Amino acid sequence: MLRIDIVTIFPDYFREAFDYGIIRRARLAGLIEIKAHDLRSWTSDKHHVVDDRPFGGGDGMVLKPEPIFAAVESLAGASRREQVPARKHVVLLSPQGTPFTQSVAAGFADAEQLVLICGRYEGVDERVAATLVTEEISIGDYVLSGGEAAALVVVDAVTRLIPGALGSATSATTESFSTGLLDYPHYTRPTEFEGLRVPEVLLTGHHAEIERWRRQAAAEKTKRNRPDLLKE
Repeated sequence: MLRIDIVTIFPDYFREAFDYGIIRRARLAGLIEIKAHDLRSWTSDKHHVVDDRPFGGGDGMVLKPEPIFAAVESLAGASRREQVPARKHVVLLSPQGTPFTQSVAAGFADAEQLVLICGRYEGVDERVAATLVTEEISIGDYVLSGGEAAALVVVDAVTRLIPGALGSATSATTESFSTGLLDYPHYTRPTEFEGLRVPEVLLTGHHAEIERWRRQAAAEKTKRNRPDLLKE
């Protein structure tokens, strides 16, 4: 079972987020356990302060290192990245991180535990990224108000890749990015809609021809929408 611990200043953000679809089924099946933790639980002052002004001046506030280090030590049993046990990942969700990809999600799906740290305000004290986390991950080249939405993305993508989470054992292996290409186009009834017909090959029942068409269509769609994937 994969355990996911989310460290955030807004734990209620996740109150019902994991009660639907594949994530809910995976939780009920005992494939995954998800808990959202309030970062303020690891503060030591009476006001439970988790942020402070940045040294050197500038706008906004920065999340302090002390409660984050304490949270990771409590949840993962480590206060430095080199102490994090094998098959555990301590992940800082940040726009400065490396891109979150299908292969990264697959690695996380094979883990024993993920600790997801949700940044806020102007960011997190750099000592967290430099010495505590095992990965600093970004879900895209844009800035969010906090890491909570990114945590939802990570949990969803990872859960799909846990064996037994999907209804079909092959579903995850044929989706976009799993083969280096985007997924092939999908069609369903009706056969014709407003003059637009389903490709005839999909109606033939000829499995080899259908597979050939799907490979070609996936390559064409990738060339059109994500040519950078073809270069890679």
